[in-house]
Amino acid sequence: MADAALTLLRDLVEIDSVNPSLVPGSPGEAAIGALVAEVMRRAGLDVVVQEAAPGRPNVIGVLEGRSPGRTLMYCGHFDTVGVAGMNAPFTAVERDGRLYGRGAQDMKGGVAAMVDAARRLSAAGGVERGRLVIACVADEEHASLGAEALVRDWRADGAIVTEPTDLQIAVSHKGFAWLEVETRGRAAHGSRPEEGRDAIFAMGRVVGALEHVDRALQSGARHARLGPASLHASTVRGGREWSVYPDQCLLQVERRRLPGEAAEKPLEEIEHVLRALRGQDDIFDARARLVFSRDPYEIDERADLPQALARACTACRAPVAFSGVSFWTDAGVLGGAAIPSVVFGPGGAGLHSAEEYVNLADVLTCRDVLVQLAKDFV
Repeated sequence: MADAALTLLRDLVEIDSVNPSLVPGSPGEAAIGALVAEVMRRAGLDVVVQEAAPGRPNVIGVLEGRSPGRTLMYCGHFDTVGVAGMNAPFTAVERDGRLYGRGAQDMKGGVAAMVDAARRLSAAGGVERGRLVIACVADEEHASLGAEALVRDWRADGAIVTEPTDLQIAVSHKGFAWLEVETRGRAAHGSRPEEGRDAIFAMGRVVGALEHVDRALQSGARHARLGPASLHASTVRGGREWSVYPDQCLLQVERRRLPGEAAEKPLEEIEHVLRALRGQDDIFDARARLVFSRDPYEIDERADLPQALARACTACRAPVAFSGVSFWTDAGVLGGAAIPSVVFGPGGAGLHSAEEYVNLADVLTCRDVLVQLAKDFV
């Protein structure tokens, strides 16, 4: 008989849960939320459906202990990025110990592991003390509306975010900032350069200067687990037609931020560049703004939760390795709400790519470690 965690994983992958904020018209989390809610109810958990946004639920299952104690939360998102370039993205294909399909690694493997951990605990009589909260949240791939809604209503003494870490105990991750730079020119007929001012040429100078900023960041201070900060140009658009001087150009930039870096630094770096360019050319016209940002996250590996997770790994004969992950996770939201958090989940490959898979053995190991941790921590 197939393992229940792997059966659930296949079912999750075969539901289209592409985030509609990324791909307009996509279904989002309603259908996958309904499935997860039913699985947790059948397992004996008390289930709460919390609306993170209209039609976009968080599904939260609670397993109460037999006596008072701490609250442990397992948290994972069930939205995914889009499927452009994929062949049959919602057909779960098992091959060579891997399961392929959109969301298999990011992060339906982790969701399946934590939900099945709760099922196993419930079937064995629950937890001795405290309570276990299984939080399946919406919208992590865009603005983390789900995690933001979760922490408004729910508290915990510790949380495991089951994003893919190759079963390493990730105690830090980078933050990010999305910024826009706009250069302005003057529209004119292409044959009349004395009347026009080229906003795209102006943006070219901005891009060249920002490349120097990125080189300085990547050759500068390095975090022991996360490496250097970085900056890259994400999109650029401008101009109207062939024979018109462009009067506007818009650049979108992403800046990845390390623990300890000030939240204001990404915008300050760009504004410094723009001031320098204005000093070289008194008709240079540009402005920058911060669109959205998320803080980096870090917890001391010697803290109670990571050490408890390390002991659970040892008890399950899983390797113990502390690390950081380069990508942002909802641990940043949980940690910002004073919930100590660690990122720990199965391995695989293909995050956001045309071929994505999760290692099936890792899903089972992750599930077993989460069962052990719930016994020990709460």
